[in-house]
Amino acid sequence: MQRLEKLSPAALDILATEIKRKLAENKLADYRAYGKQAEFHRAGADMAIRERLLMAGNQLGKTFCAAFESAMHLTGLYPKEWDGAVFKEPVTGWAASETSQGTRDTVQRLLLGPPGSWGTGAIPKHLILEIKRAAHGVADAVETILVRHVSGGTSRVTMKTYDQGRARWQGETLDFVWFDEEPPEDIYVEGLTRTNATDGIVWVTFTPLKGMSNVVKRFLLDKQPGTHITKMTINDAEHYTPEQRAAIIAAYPAHERDARAQGIPTLGSGAIFPVLESQIKEPPMAIPAHWPRIAGIDFGWSHPTAGAWIAWDRDADTVHVYDCYRVSEATPAVHAATFRAKGQWIPVSWPHDGNNDTAAGENLASQYRKHGLNMLKNKASHAPAKGKPEGTGGNSVEAGLMDMLDRMQTGRLKIASHLEDLFSEIRMYHREDGKVVKIDDDIISALRYALMMLRFAVVNASEDREEVHDFTPQDAEMGY
Repeated sequence: MQRLEKLSPAALDILATEIKRKLAENKLADYRAYGKQAEFHRAGADMAIRERLLMAGNQLGKTFCAAFESAMHLTGLYPKEWDGAVFKEPVTGWAASETSQGTRDTVQRLLLGPPGSWGTGAIPKHLILEIKRAAHGVADAVETILVRHVSGGTSRVTMKTYDQGRARWQGETLDFVWFDEEPPEDIYVEGLTRTNATDGIVWVTFTPLKGMSNVVKRFLLDKQPGTHITKMTINDAEHYTPEQRAAIIAAYPAHERDARAQGIPTLGSGAIFPVLESQIKEPPMAIPAHWPRIAGIDFGWSHPTAGAWIAWDRDADTVHVYDCYRVSEATPAVHAATFRAKGQWIPVSWPHDGNNDTAAGENLASQYRKHGLNMLKNKASHAPAKGKPEGTGGNSVEAGLMDMLDRMQTGRLKIASHLEDLFSEIRMYHREDGKVVKIDDDIISALRYALMMLRFAVVNASEDREEVHDFTPQDAEMGY
């Protein structure tokens, strides 16, 4: 400190400028990932995962974090706390975007820094051995960057574009490919193929403005073996204040808002619930004691068993979804414990497959009853026509979905804002060729069953409700 005090103002300015330069030329040393970025990186450590997608809104840091991961692999310099993929030897990779200009302005800029300041990007300047400019085309575009790896060898990354066509994506053997912005399916498959011989990895970063494309479906719906998806919304971008987030969201056109701010694919006419989340979202609330409640369950094993809990404001005919649940590969005993903990007195609506016989000869509905759940006597069905007996209303999926949509659009279905698993299903629920795509709809199904039997919702009238329910003839008339 005393030595600094002896320096003249001019010398201090020079020293400050030098420190600033060194920091700018080694940004990799200071990289720290946000929570969702760290989740994306972490998935790369799983040897079974070769394909990763970071699907996020605009300007949330998806390209930024991918550039820094690329720099780590190229240099072999990983932070002490790094828990993602690691390459111990020099690597060969491609980094790509849609066009030459797009690649220069995003991928190249983040790896190298802007033209005139190369070496101020994610790759430390002192490790850049050579920058080969593109032979023709866009000004300041780079073709290849040679990078010194800590092992003593040389890594190489080449800039690619989708508009080069599939033929220009053939022939090379690679350790990694980074797709920034969504590629056409043929380009994606060709890039993935380049990593087969090395058992290399591929990562993709984009905002899903092209809707439910084949590349999006690969990760979201088909869930091909070896794939992993991280979803990042504007709420996960730690560099924005709440006020900035609100202003950014408001500035987007309504039809692009979900894609650009939340990273939700634009589903257009295929969306089953085409409503803004703000219309159906509400803060978690204390449920008034006089509001009847009911839960719904959707049975599963490899696909999750799911539950939804609702309270009914009968005066306003408004349903409030206040809790949900989704767990795979667990027994009825495990699921039942969760349901009981949320209120053993709450009646549970269940689907037709609850009557199916199991290998042990006992159906699922009976198994859950034995575990203390207040299961309704009959499977879920819509209210019968006037004068008709209970159970004759049918169990039409379309009728249930239209009831849910009608309630959403008229403000009579509200969902607690913390139920992200349910919102995630709602965002992606869609049709193809007019038919509902029955994938990742477990909580939605449980909610649909609860709504179908809303007429049997009850109030917790006494502590006796916490005991296992014994069925009576009167209960049978009520559907228990």
